[in-house]
Amino acid sequence: MKSITPKSMIALIALAISAFAIGTTEFVIVGLLQTVASDLSISVTKAGTLVSGYAAAIAIGTPIVTALTNRLPKKGLLLSLLVIFIAGNALSAFADTYSLLLLSRIITAVAHGVFFAIAATVAAEIVPKDKQAQAISFMFTGLTVATILGVPFGTLIGQNLGWRATFLAVAVLGIIALIANGLSIDKPERKEEKLTVRDIGRLIGNPRIILALLMTSFGFGGTFALFTYLAPILEKVSSISPDHIFWMLLLYGAATAVGNIIGGKITNQHPVKALRWVFLFQLIALQLQIVLLPNTMLSYLSVVLLGLFAFMMSPGVQSYIVSLAEKLVPSAKDLASALNISGFNIGIAGGSALGGFAIDYLDYLDTAWIGGLMVVVALILSVINYRLDVKQKLF
Repeated sequence: MKSITPKSMIALIALAISAFAIGTTEFVIVGLLQTVASDLSISVTKAGTLVSGYAAAIAIGTPIVTALTNRLPKKGLLLSLLVIFIAGNALSAFADTYSLLLLSRIITAVAHGVFFAIAATVAAEIVPKDKQAQAISFMFTGLTVATILGVPFGTLIGQNLGWRATFLAVAVLGIIALIANGLSIDKPERKEEKLTVRDIGRLIGNPRIILALLMTSFGFGGTFALFTYLAPILEKVSSISPDHIFWMLLLYGAATAVGNIIGGKITNQHPVKALRWVFLFQLIALQLQIVLLPNTMLSYLSVVLLGLFAFMMSPGVQSYIVSLAEKLVPSAKDLASALNISGFNIGIAGGSALGGFAIDYLDYLDTAWIGGLMVVVALILSVINYRLDVKQKLF
């Protein structure tokens, strides 16, 4: 069994740094909504479209742009996307109107989605076949850590130095990522296949691809139904002091990083086979929140459990869609990866919306069972996918 070479590991670290920078810019706006709204003299609800607009741009733009740029060399494309990402964040930092800020977010979002789609396939290509899910999980660790570390620190910068300083800081992270990728990633051979936008139809028209994408969306939706509102839940339900929320989020972040690494290791051979268990434990962890979160001391355990299983699916679902596309629609592997990134963001948007419904009309803890219902769907889809794989002898 071959191992990951030092050169490949350095390249994976560069991709993880990129994931950290890109992941930070997507969610940091959540902690800065009130600040941005006040500065631009708009409502908080309107400022909220900076979040939903970003997710929508990823979901819609990623597969289309990926298809249009498929003939470009991957290294050059990755570096170009990072340049666009840096420019988008710089534009955000200097935006003096809502419209300009929204435009800068959309530009950044498209670069975000396409980068992850291409980076996932690059990560899989630079390691041995049986290490692909592990390599993808390592890259996605940057994203999970960004969700927890990048967002609170970015919010802290924005609250003390102004929200524009946060976007400048992210742009600097982007420059570091650009240099790291430029130095560590080898130029791959040009692909022979010509991919067009019509391949989107081929993928969407394949029932197996659709089942895999739905599994991704519902799995991530279950996580974000509760995670989106974790901070106010900890404060209002668990009676955690606002001064301690930051440390709780750091604890959650450490757990997500561990879970992501574990997810990569257990999904190396047959991703969906292991995902059945991942979704089951995610479901259990979500339901335990109803019991654990109301107790201040037990809420620390609840955060660890929630974080551990929240992103454990990430490498598995990404590796699965790429492997499935290789067997069913070989010319559209990169596009399948892009569609899965769209699936992530559709799940994020859907889960957050359902969680918001619970906050407005039910109770904070209702986000747990609502998220659990979404995970049940993901679990059922994982079982169906596994049985179809066995029947069709795909793995």
